[in-house]
Amino acid sequence: MTTSGSGRTAGSLDRRRQARLAAVQALYQVELGEVSPRSVITEFLNHRLDEEIDGVRLGRIDRSLFGELVEQVPRQRRDLQDMIAGALDEDWSVDRLERLLRIILECGVYELAERPAVPLNIVIAEYVELARAFFDSREPAMVNAVLDHLGRILRAEAAPSAGSGA
Repeated sequence: MTTSGSGRTAGSLDRRRQARLAAVQALYQVELGEVSPRSVITEFLNHRLDEEIDGVRLGRIDRSLFGELVEQVPRQRRDLQDMIAGALDEDWSVDRLERLLRIILECGVYELAERPAVPLNIVIAEYVELARAFFDSREPAMVNAVLDHLGRILRAEAAPSAGSGA
């Protein structure tokens, strides 16, 4: 198994990537079916992980990340959407975003705000790649722009000042 420079194995990164994909799928199902996040988590963990979804078998996912995203993104949706709205052009609103694109952005913004141990560039790259899995047009660039903008704001608040020597 390959190890990245940060000490994380490539397998663990793949499990996180697959967890993000499964979470987006699960959150889409929550919205379409008006079912609870908990019931969708249970369904995915008990039944869907052995299926192939969009060409990926999800059996080896980071279950903790998956559960966190599926439970917390709906709970924080209003705040996440407010942040997204602040990063969109004036002539765009969150309501104009396609549902799947909005869910991808919500998950990415959630990770930027609530998972500071995950490097900014990793969060952006993961969600841009996820957008590319679903969209062929300008949506991945929009995900990049929104997450980059919000990442600079959210992560700047947590970063030590330049003069602190940290």
